[in-house]
Amino acid sequence: MELEGLWARVLHGAASAAAPWEWDRAAWAAVRARAVAPALEAAVWACLAMSVMLVLEVCYMSVAVNLLRRTPERRYRWEPMPSGTAGGQQDDEEAAVGGEAYPMVLVQIPMYNEREVYKLSIRAACALIWPPDRIIIQVLDDSTDPYIKELVELECKGWASKKINIKYEIRQSRKGYKAGALKKGMEHSYAQECDFVAIFDADFQPEPDFLLRTIPFLVHNPKIALVQTRWEFVNYNICLLTRIQKMSLDYHFKVEQESGSSMHAFFGFNGTAGVWRVSAIREAGGWKDRTTVEDMDLAVRASLKGCQFLYVGDIRVKSELPSTFKAYRHQQHRWTCGAANLFRKMAGDIVRSKGVTVWKKLHLLYSFFFVRRVIAPILTFLFYCVVIPLSVMVPEVSIPVWGMFYIPTAITVMNAIRNPWSIHLVPIWILFENVMSMHRMRAALTGLLETMYVDEWVVTEKVGDHVKDKLQVPLLTPVKPTECVERIYVPELLVAFYLLLCASYDVVLGAGHYYLYIFLQAFAFLVLGFGFVGTATPCSCA
Repeated sequence: MELEGLWARVLHGAASAAAPWEWDRAAWAAVRARAVAPALEAAVWACLAMSVMLVLEVCYMSVAVNLLRRTPERRYRWEPMPSGTAGGQQDDEEAAVGGEAYPMVLVQIPMYNEREVYKLSIRAACALIWPPDRIIIQVLDDSTDPYIKELVELECKGWASKKINIKYEIRQSRKGYKAGALKKGMEHSYAQECDFVAIFDADFQPEPDFLLRTIPFLVHNPKIALVQTRWEFVNYNICLLTRIQKMSLDYHFKVEQESGSSMHAFFGFNGTAGVWRVSAIREAGGWKDRTTVEDMDLAVRASLKGCQFLYVGDIRVKSELPSTFKAYRHQQHRWTCGAANLFRKMAGDIVRSKGVTVWKKLHLLYSFFFVRRVIAPILTFLFYCVVIPLSVMVPEVSIPVWGMFYIPTAITVMNAIRNPWSIHLVPIWILFENVMSMHRMRAALTGLLETMYVDEWVVTEKVGDHVKDKLQVPLLTPVKPTECVERIYVPELLVAFYLLLCASYDVVLGAGHYYLYIFLQAFAFLVLGFGFVGTATPCSCA
């Protein structure tokens, strides 16, 4: 009752005062001390606990990568395939003997209305060096545009006329999206005769020697089920958005994938630029479409069967980064939501699994899923965009220096040293990642709670060969909101207003500790909220 009376005094003062500073400050201070401060303090310590978990995880991965600097060739047996049999001129007897030494390989290229890039991926796959009678190129076309389907089919026929063993496969429906296409592709009789399957998304362009460098690991090491290679980006320097993405993905490959491969022989399959052992896919239960991260789903299930994974960072495959903010948002939602949803679905299976050690179960549940896929997105937005700005209005709550400064600095430094050529972009990267954390937190909660949009799948827009024609833009491309309403992002603008309010309060009535950081963060939300990032593409409303 006493607290209700204090709130009544505050509201009455706000309604009758001529200006905000004429409110009953004593009543507001009492409410703040008795109701707001305890709740905020609890949130602060919860965020600090999550911060400690995150920084320990980052340190653990970095130490693992630096201490275990062993090349894949030193950790696993690797011998080159027989020379003179994968291509070039050879007599019939040599081809027959050498060809038998080469396993049957299926190359799958799933695509959906990929008008801009379908030629790139098909051309690169058809150029892979491997005995012609031991490789099958399979184009899985789920396109709904009849014209694009016709173009892809004609491209496949063109390569078939050059005696390339290429198959053009379509389905009656897009059930299961990419997972459904890959599963259907493996059901064909010719696919079931293959020993290994290499998967490339429609914008990926492997080098001709890709199979010669990856397959030997699988041939000579029966326990290895997957060889994952690194992504290389052809458009990373187009705009600020792609440069920042490269920083984040470089850390993912250099630290997360490398540490997982070195320490546990497990990491999340990236869905492309990798080679699977077909028998391992079958043993794990095949492709499933229960989440939007079918690649991670298969990897976890295969790991629980005792399979080992190998990441080879020296082998790089060209690909394309999303160059528009809208496309990047959709991609991040799919990745974050799907991973959190998979955690919900597989936590019990991981605990009950009898085929792996307790240490590996702990790694999967705590490190791989809980800290990286749940804690990281929630903490970033909740702490740096909500709790810290709100604390300027509640002086009764103080945030320790180690949580406010030392932990974020440690995480930033460990990321920056992996990208020394982009160190000047680190401040912008921090602000941008904080903005994106709002979407990742929402996506993570969507996946955990299985709410609306949990199964949302939007194919990432690509540009392909037109990258130089369409994407020659400055770092920030201004777009007038009046020209296209869809470029205005309301959630970002609402958070920007909240941050501006907190920063202004800190300048006028607060202690003035955080206003500079909060103003910068508000500016970042405003820039993205009005679409001043990425490249310009024709708007649907134009």
